[in-house]
Order: sequence, then C-alpha cells, then structure tokens
Amino acid sequence: MTGFLAGLCVAVLPLLAAGFWLGRRTARPESLGGLGTPVEHATFETLHTASLAAPPLRAGLTEETARRSARRLRTLLGTDALCLTDHENLLVWDGVGGHHRAEILERLAGPLDSGRGEAFRLHCDTPDCPVRWAVITPLTVDDRVHGTLVACAPRESAVLVRAAGEVARWVSVQLELADLDRSRTRLIEAEIRALRAQISPHFIFNSLAVIASFVRTDPERARELLLEFADFTRYSFRRHGDFTTLADELHAIDHYLALVRARFGDRLTVTLQIAPEVLPVTLPFLCLQPLVENAVKHGLEGKTGTCHIQITAQDAGAEALVVIEDDGAGMDPALLRRILAGELSPSGGIGLSNVDDRLRQVYGDDHGLVIETAAGAGMKITARLPKYQPGVHQAARLATD
Repeated sequence: MTGFLAGLCVAVLPLLAAGFWLGRRTARPESLGGLGTPVEHATFETLHTASLAAPPLRAGLTEETARRSARRLRTLLGTDALCLTDHENLLVWDGVGGHHRAEILERLAGPLDSGRGEAFRLHCDTPDCPVRWAVITPLTVDDRVHGTLVACAPRESAVLVRAAGEVARWVSVQLELADLDRSRTRLIEAEIRALRAQISPHFIFNSLAVIASFVRTDPERARELLLEFADFTRYSFRRHGDFTTLADELHAIDHYLALVRARFGDRLTVTLQIAPEVLPVTLPFLCLQPLVENAVKHGLEGKTGTCHIQITAQDAGAEALVVIEDDGAGMDPALLRRILAGELSPSGGIGLSNVDDRLRQVYGDDHGLVIETAAGAGMKITARLPKYQPGVHQAARLATD
C-alpha cells in the first residue's frame, strides 16, 4: 500500500506542475530570477506548495485542516476561488465569490453520490463577479467519497477540469495516509491491550499468592512486595502515551523481577549492565517487559536448577542496543518462526510476536527482534532502538499518574 501511494504521488505531481505552470503563465507571469527554465521554476514552486499543503491534510478532513490547506491548494490550481466540503457542509471558502456558497452546496449531491466530477456555470447577478464556472471533484478514500474539492474560475476550461481532478487525487492520497495513521494508532493500542490482558490473569494471581504467603511470616517483606506490585501494575495499566523511556521500562522490569524473585528465590539470578547514556531513549510502551517475562518463563520451565538472565543496554551510535539473554530451555527455531508469523500462539508467545510487530511498525522491518535460540541452548533476544525516530516521543505525564 505504501509503495502504491508513493507511486501515485510521483505520477500526479508532474501533472500538477504542468497545470500550475499553464495557469500561472496565463494569469500573471513572474520573474524567474535566474532559477532555471520556466518549467523547472514551475515544478519547484508546485512541489514546494504541495509539501506545505500536505501536513494539515494528513490529520484528516476537518474545518481546521481545510482552512490550513485551502490557500495552498488554490495556489496549485491558480484559480480565483476554491472550497473544500464534506458530505453536508462547506468547510472552507478561499478566494473571491463567497456569495456562491449556497449554489455550490446545492450541486454537491450528484458528485457525492456518483463519485464523478461535474463542471457547471454559476448563476450570478453581480456584474463584476470574477467567477462564472465551478468544477466539483470528489475526494475518495478506499472507494468512499469523503467530501469534494471545488475550483471556481472566470470561464470554462478543460485544463482546469483536468488539473482539479489531479489535485483532488493528490488530496485523496493525503486523506488515505491519514486513515492509515489512525489505523496504525488503533492497532498499537489494541496490541497494548492484548499485552495487558496477558499480564492480568497469571502474573497478578501469582504475585498476590506470593505476597499472601509472607503476610504472617514476614509482614515487612509482604509490605515491600505489595508496593512493588502496586508500582508495576500502575505502570502497566497507565493510560497516557504509546511510548516510554528506556529508564521507565527498566524501572518497571525491576519491580517485576522483585516479585518473580520472591516467588522463585535462589533459582533465579539476574545481571543488568546498562549504559547511562541510553536511559533517555524513547521506545514503544511495554516493549521490553514481555521479553524479560518470556526469559523468566522459558528459563525456568523444564529446569530443576537455577536460571540466569542477563539484561544489557549499550550505546551503539545512532541506536541503543538492548539484549535479553537466558540460559534456559530454549526453543526449536522452526517453532519460533511460526510463533512470530502468527501461526501459533502458545502461552507466552503473544509477547514475542506482539513486540516484534510493534517494533517493525514503529521503526521499520529492519528493526524487528533478532532471536537466537535452539532447544536446550537458552535464548538471546536483541532489540535495536533508534535514538531518534519521527513521531516517537514520550507523552507528558498526567498529574494523576
């Protein structure tokens, strides 16, 4: 889908440049100032204007985003007036001839229902009104009409009809990208809810059982564990932000491990080697804790002796390199591949596949989990976290957190 959209943008923008150049050349030629040929100059202006119009549209079609993008879109077409509408309302009118609003709204039904554009003469009793024709072009996303782009001009023009169609297609691409962004956000939220659901039944029951066992024999120990439990669950079930810092994630892991050690005693040892300079790195929320939980589970299952887990976080230039390694039972690589592909979901498997999917969604496929394992040989999980990624930042903490 992303490749298709990119290809569509590449195909549309040259047509925008040609239409923009023709309109500007006939309307009001400008000095090129030695910036190349007229076509090169027009192409640069078109691409620059399109880049300024895109960000508001990536937030969807609303009154605010329409207002912020309309002037740029009118510049692309070189028209006297332009408006954007949804299914019922005129969101913004930019330019002259605003008294035609009601007439435009009356003509929307056909294009909105059919998904096809329409050009028509405007009725006007104002002698000096500069707009006499309008072109309505639907804005569609996944074959659904979200609204329309309306261009108004002094006279009928086949070039304007084609240019308005191309600009509307470009706007539709931006709206489709906005839909994809919203879908991505909903998917991340759903995956976090899945992780929380996984934590809830088993870990909470086992932790409370351990705490209860200390209530009579060691009340102070029970109190300490209860505070660890409260801090961990508060972090796990927080409601603000999709991202956290490595420092906060490691702090939550420390609470988790305190409860696990209380349950397994000397059977579990943990070594941490954390470079201080990577602690502020931002990463997806609940990204590392499931990996540590997986190491605990598979490190202790099937073993009668002790299990050692090593957690390291190193500075690797533009990235933070996080490694979680255990000397437990390990896993058949073929089984692991099926779990990560979503073909199997055994107990504990959802954590690995969930984290792997979220890392790929946020940072790209090159940043999925790297897992080295074999039956009886333990497991080593490596996560590469870029220190900076557009859109990845920790939300401000709530006062009630």
